[in-house]
Amino acid sequence: MHVRDAKNHEEVWLLDHLEAFGFEDPAFRSRDYVLAIDESSGEKAGFGRLRIHRTEAEEICEVTNLGVLEAFRGEGAGAELLERLVKNARNEGFETVYGLSPQSSYLEQFGFEPINPDDLPSVLAERFASVRGTDPEATPVVLDVADFSVPRRLQRRAEPDVETEETPEDFGIDPDTTTYKYDVD
Repeated sequence: MHVRDAKNHEEVWLLDHLEAFGFEDPAFRSRDYVLAIDESSGEKAGFGRLRIHRTEAEEICEVTNLGVLEAFRGEGAGAELLERLVKNARNEGFETVYGLSPQSSYLEQFGFEPINPDDLPSVLAERFASVRGTDPEATPVVLDVADFSVPRRLQRRAEPDVETEETPEDFGIDPDTTTYKYDVD
């Protein structure tokens, strides 16, 4: 299993699976999602989103719409997705990440802690009211990114991801027939 950023052409797949999971995303942007890809089949195994809520006073980071297709559950895809999302949040300078989930016990394995809904930042309190309207089991959780850890039993069973270099072929360019501006004959 490896995790990568979603690509624009995968919007339809994402929207179909968000609907299948019953997730709402009124501010959908495919570029905010990451996908788990099964290394043996190349199939998409799951997805998750890092959503940034901007107000005049602050920016709030939320992990949302974390889903793993049934055929891939139990293989660590959810843990890898969550690990990547928290890493992205850390890289963007966030020290705190929130989640509004009916499966808060899953998130708590990674260091998220339940939080009183009254203690949520106002932008998340409004969102939580909306989430709770469609899923009464939803619970708010919060994570100090420094406390994030993947439990040993959920840690990757495969080799670590190796960043692959983009090639001309990735952009539809045939390097054998293309000429370049600075080519000298």
